[in-house]
Amino acid sequence: MKQEEIKELSLDDLKDRLSEEKGFLSKTKLHHAVSPVENPQIIKASRRTVARLNTELRKRELEAAKK
Repeated sequence: MKQEEIKELSLDDLKDRLSEEKGFLSKTKLHHAVSPVENPQIIKASRRTVARLNTELRKRELEAAKK
């Protein structure tokens, strides 16, 4: 998920997407621990998406606090 797409999400959509991505990341990491995933770059991409979503969420919290 690109940063431009993340900026367009509403606050509720952002939180929903974050919980979905965290669930996907934990499930993928668990599957990878049991038997190696065909493409381990999926874990890296998912981890970065979670970080982007957290960053945007925090940015919006700080903007709301300023107002």
